[in-house]
Amino acid sequence: MSSARAVVVGASHAGVQLVTSLRQEGWSGDIVLVGDESVLPYQRPPLSKAYLSGKCSLTELAIRSEGFYLKQGIERVDASVEEVDRSARQVLLSTGDRLSYDALALCTGARPRRLRTPGAELEGVHYLRRSSDVERIREDAIPGRNAVIVGGGYVGLETAASLRALGLDVTVLEAADRVLERVTAPEVSAFFTRIHQEEGVDVRTNASVEALVGDHRIREVVLAGGESVRADLVIIGIGIEPNTELAEAAGLVVDDGILIDAQARTSDPTIVAAGDCTSQDIPRYGRRIRLESVPSAVEQAKVAAATICGKDKEVAALPWFWSDQYDLKLQIAGLNTGYDDIVVSGGPTRDRDFTCYYLRKGEPIAADCVNRPRDFMASKRMLTQGTAVDMAALTAEVAV
Repeated sequence: MSSARAVVVGASHAGVQLVTSLRQEGWSGDIVLVGDESVLPYQRPPLSKAYLSGKCSLTELAIRSEGFYLKQGIERVDASVEEVDRSARQVLLSTGDRLSYDALALCTGARPRRLRTPGAELEGVHYLRRSSDVERIREDAIPGRNAVIVGGGYVGLETAASLRALGLDVTVLEAADRVLERVTAPEVSAFFTRIHQEEGVDVRTNASVEALVGDHRIREVVLAGGESVRADLVIIGIGIEPNTELAEAAGLVVDDGILIDAQARTSDPTIVAAGDCTSQDIPRYGRRIRLESVPSAVEQAKVAAATICGKDKEVAALPWFWSDQYDLKLQIAGLNTGYDDIVVSGGPTRDRDFTCYYLRKGEPIAADCVNRPRDFMASKRMLTQGTAVDMAALTAEVAV
């Protein structure tokens, strides 16, 4: 391997973990990490939380220090990749340069889904995915201003909490019947709605945006029913889309993400992929899914590095996620897809801590744990090890 070169496209959590794991797995050749931002690769989850609210700097969010890359002999290239030439084993950079590779990893991530309504390009309308996005939002986030967040998912609610901490008046517009409808039970949605309302956020559901209105700059958001909401800034948080164009153009199989197997190989066995851009089968849940999760990206990257080094490892870790809002830490173990019943331990209608267990045919498949780290760790063990479930213990504190 000493004369070989591994090229990793994408400098986020998956990309940084992959180059780190390559050295740990024994890759002694060149490693090139290609990323289209000029700053050190950084953690993205805190962008809508601590970074937006000013509690940390971008330097503090660096995944690895500059010294780490130097010590490990990892070359960082600030550019985007325009093309993958599989036959020549080269990638074409936006600088015009070509990089030859012996091993290639695609960690191209995802981008915010765009709002397709009139006025979406007005000044003061933002998306939140990169540090530069947050810096632009900060310029507009003046205390006393009216901020409208389109989308009541995790990023939207996290952003609402951060903007309230900065002293803005915040309105959340969710087109569905409830916030977090796609990912949580109604009881959990109701809890987060209550908390945000108690913190002064105006949460509106069944609120479809018809247009964004203003003269060069956003002034108001017009809803489908004709009502308008005053807005000095708007943040769009309606989901993300995987960056798969590079893989598609290279002829790799793509289906809501770059398809990978248990060893993180794409349809071309000489190319691996990891992170938000990928889709894979999860036998535990009997379906193929694209996981938007840092732990998943890290796990896939570790396996991808092992695969490049000729070792037989598989992606097998339990999916898990988290969200920070105000003084709340939501930790999610597993996937609740296909649940047919829930058990709630604690009092989500009155307290600020509880756990919602998701069941399918009487067996737990996931858990949402709010300010209950012990429940989260126990749930991970239960779901990973298949330990026996004491339903009486789970229901002991039921208070829906």
